[in-house]
Amino acid sequence: MKKIAAYLYILSATSLFGQISGTKAFPILELPIPARSNALGGATMAIWDNDVNLAHSNPALLNPGCARQLTFNYVNYISDLNYGNFAFASKLKKYGTFGVGLQFFSYGKFDGRDEYDIQTGTFKASDYCLNLSFAKTLNKDSSLSLGIALKTIYSHYDIYSSFGNVVDVGLTYHNKKNFTASLLAKNYGRQWKSYSPNSSKDPLPSDIQIGFSKKINKAPFRIIVLYDQLFKWDLTYTSALNQENSIDPFTNKPSVKTQSKTAAWFDNLGRHFTFGTEIIITKNFMLRVAYNYRKSTEMSLTDKKVANGLSLGFGFKVYKFHLNYGYSKFSLAGNSHTFGITTNLGYFGKK
Repeated sequence: MKKIAAYLYILSATSLFGQISGTKAFPILELPIPARSNALGGATMAIWDNDVNLAHSNPALLNPGCARQLTFNYVNYISDLNYGNFAFASKLKKYGTFGVGLQFFSYGKFDGRDEYDIQTGTFKASDYCLNLSFAKTLNKDSSLSLGIALKTIYSHYDIYSSFGNVVDVGLTYHNKKNFTASLLAKNYGRQWKSYSPNSSKDPLPSDIQIGFSKKINKAPFRIIVLYDQLFKWDLTYTSALNQENSIDPFTNKPSVKTQSKTAAWFDNLGRHFTFGTEIIITKNFMLRVAYNYRKSTEMSLTDKKVANGLSLGFGFKVYKFHLNYGYSKFSLAGNSHTFGITTNLGYFGKK
């Protein structure tokens, strides 16, 4: 069961945030690990706020208000599957803001068996990603920010391991009217070592995204829009699970559902978008909800209608700690419940 769950989780990540499921290396790069990001369906690359967690989505969101913040996010998915991250930010005088983070995904312990079903012992599988980020404002009023993140990924499954590096580059604009726009190129790099010495290097889950957010004046909510795979239009693929099993009596071949060109165009357009909102109840309490159409389409089954694509959560402050929770509906295999805690080390130096 645990092997199946691990496979389904990797499949759900690559299906949602990649192009074609199961074809990209290092699926850990595509997970919206922080609880705030998970609650908003990963659509946090264009939110200007003093929150170090946002730098996970876009390094250009690092700003002096994130300085000395320390955060930890964690989720126990199914059985022994666990993932999460640590992150910390610091201001480098007049140069900009620096961040460091560590992501991890543990698939747990497995029983190894040979081709004759004889047990060969146990082994573990895990992924790790070390992030080094830097952001700097480009103009006098600090409305334009450029950020870059260098990620080093190490993946280890039994006797097989892989190593690679990718870079994220983000550009963010924000103004006093609470409008933010971001352009992000993420996960561009190289797999230096493949899992097998004789295999070719795997493609990486590269993506170019554009996003917007707007805090409505005199209204207690923020509207968030994300458009991913900016230069790749066709995100559809044919799943055998979505094909009808009936036989055409005239051709004696399986019949397949078809869409009109207009319906297919809108279906493909919807796969690029994630829509979300943050409802600001009070200064220290916030509700979040988002919907991802591609996730809903690709992770649904023809005979089971569930709320795939929906994510929600909340955040609040207690004493010196910011607590966040994010829920995301992945598939019948399970859901993710992410818990995050963030604090500013400067709080503890004050008398």
